[in-house]
Amino acid sequence: MAYDLILAGGRVVDPSQKIDAVMDVAFEGGKVAKLAPSIEAPPGCERRDVSGLIVTPGLIDLHTHVYDGGTSLGVNAEEFARISAVTTAVDTGSAGPGNFAGFRKHVIERSQVRILAYLHVSHAGIFGFSKRVMVGESEELRLMNPIEAVQVADANRDVVVGIKVRVGRHSSGTSGAVPLNIALQVADEVGMPLMVHIDHPPPSYEEVIAQMRPGDVLTHAFRPFPNSPVNAQGKVKQAVLAARDRGVLFDIGHGQGSFSFKTARAMLANGFMPDTISSDVHSLCITGPAFDQVTTLSKFLCLGVPLSDVIAASTNLAAAALQRRELGTLKPGSIGDASILSLREGRFDYVDVVGERLEGSQRLVAEGVVINGRWWHGRSADEPIHGTI
Repeated sequence: MAYDLILAGGRVVDPSQKIDAVMDVAFEGGKVAKLAPSIEAPPGCERRDVSGLIVTPGLIDLHTHVYDGGTSLGVNAEEFARISAVTTAVDTGSAGPGNFAGFRKHVIERSQVRILAYLHVSHAGIFGFSKRVMVGESEELRLMNPIEAVQVADANRDVVVGIKVRVGRHSSGTSGAVPLNIALQVADEVGMPLMVHIDHPPPSYEEVIAQMRPGDVLTHAFRPFPNSPVNAQGKVKQAVLAARDRGVLFDIGHGQGSFSFKTARAMLANGFMPDTISSDVHSLCITGPAFDQVTTLSKFLCLGVPLSDVIAASTNLAAAALQRRELGTLKPGSIGDASILSLREGRFDYVDVVGERLEGSQRLVAEGVVINGRWWHGRSADEPIHGTI
């Protein structure tokens, strides 16, 4: 077999196959070709020794904002991927039907990192957020553009994975849940899942999830009070449990204001693991408190979640939410993406969106990235590790 690349001697953690073992991984023609305890490298094959490191399916960050230069929130997808070992960045509503063509032409098609997108139902997506200007795009119902959203989603099904809407006091103001109702109609028309952002009430957490369908994603699911998913006694609200039972998915979407250790501890203590873990990285949180995807994943490690569950929430479970099961796995024949990580032991400082600090003993660090069966990036040995105490 004429392999292109072999990752040799790494600890392969692939929850989709229930694998956690030291193995070699071979890639050929942009696909995963073989996993075995030892694979001989044929002439011309690149062999990378990754012994002592963790090899996972390519990490998927289900919530990012990477319309770099097109919106004030956008960050560079490739720079973010290097520090996060992310191979698929899912942009969640940066662009709407009025500016998606520019996002596709100038960012998505030029990126070496795979970019998928939830299309915003608002005409220009999230256009008015910066350090000085914060205008909720869902406040103005005249900006809701369901007809063209259907047309654009239909025409871009290769990269559009769903519809996005933001509701809450900071996003929809006095419009409340009306934008959600419009977005649901669009999602039904195109047969795609919906991702719903929630912030401060109105509307309430319960009102939002009551309208969501199986396969829809509630992001910012572990947000702090108000609109927390737990009650004052630290129990998961019944409406949240009912929504999970009928197939609503719960995503972290850390971001600038949407993840607290207090909520996470309560949810995990009740046995409620998020379906997916995502960073919601954007220009206002990439320097903290979210930083990047591996930092977000590390916070869950330090909250006691097993490594395999943390990896699953950013690989196969994220791929299932996207309905792109060729991603998030190292099964032979799947897309040849892999993330190479180290699991460092020490003292690491973590912070949530309300300023609570957690000193953790573990941290995942991005060491390398394989995209479409080719070694794409490797970490320099002298790069600092964020959060080291």
